[in-house]
Amino acid sequence: MAEPMLEVTGAVKAFGKVTALSGIDLEVQPGHIAALLGPNGAGKTTLVRIVATLTRPDAGQVRVAGYDVMVDPYAVRARIGLTGQYAGLDEVLPGRANLMLIGRLAGLSKRHASARADELIERFELTAAADRAVGTYSGGMRRRADLAASLMARPSLLVLDEPTTGLDPGGRLALWDALGALRAEGTAMLLTTQYLEEAERLADLVHILDRGRMVASGTPAAIRSRTGSQLVEARFEAADLVRTAGSALAAVLGAPPDDLHIDPAAGRLTLVARDGVGSLLEVARVLAGEGIAVADLGLRGPSLDEAFLALTGQHADQAEVSQVQDPQARAAQARAS
Repeated sequence: MAEPMLEVTGAVKAFGKVTALSGIDLEVQPGHIAALLGPNGAGKTTLVRIVATLTRPDAGQVRVAGYDVMVDPYAVRARIGLTGQYAGLDEVLPGRANLMLIGRLAGLSKRHASARADELIERFELTAAADRAVGTYSGGMRRRADLAASLMARPSLLVLDEPTTGLDPGGRLALWDALGALRAEGTAMLLTTQYLEEAERLADLVHILDRGRMVASGTPAAIRSRTGSQLVEARFEAADLVRTAGSALAAVLGAPPDDLHIDPAAGRLTLVARDGVGSLLEVARVLAGEGIAVADLGLRGPSLDEAFLALTGQHADQAEVSQVQDPQARAAQARAS
């Protein structure tokens, strides 16, 4: 196996009394995407800032392309591209001028910066808007321009901190396609996201953080298997049928609350299938006995979202996780996130 493009060993970072990272280990191989998942406050952005040399770890070692972020930060910066949660471009300057500026700051000659800017403008379908102020761009265009800027110096490692935040579905799909093409060309990426579908589609490995600790690492399939159970899923035409079915299954089968989940808005009910096909047959029997019409009924494996919930006790898009009551500690927790 090739030398990792990113190697994090025992990374620790605290803000006052709040530990943002507690002994984190991970690797990103060339041409691979590692997704970093976790609820707000889990430490994802803190780790990104350490990799990008914007924050110093308290302990442990972080190496990018063989260079230590503490010992040789300038060499690390020359080898990474960073795309944050919000576009970091000058809104007054045109797109092309922004790229040229980034290229020149990265040490490219004027000729090479111009050639690289033209290449990326065409690649990210920004030709028609290249000479317009970035402030006139749509959200999707800004994100593509921001990604292009992070690629001006041909980085070995691309660090993406929730890059599709705020994008509509079309913009998100376009950015996913661009990231997939970069991976195929050999670019290594560290991606933080709260979209489970994003991690499922892009990542070779998924790492789940919770309160500064790594609670799971592996392929998306391996993470899903951590729940250890199949699920019976039933879909209904009306929300009231979901509630009625949930009550019937809880009463007749004695299903524990943690095993049964109803989502009236989606018209869906799921039940942990502890007996596999036997559980499916039992659910069908109960629903038929109660005269509850089912639009669809089946047995399936757990989703990445359900695995995330099982591992952290929260959905990926849940906004608040801090249990800290002291105002100063709460402020430290906010900085850590």
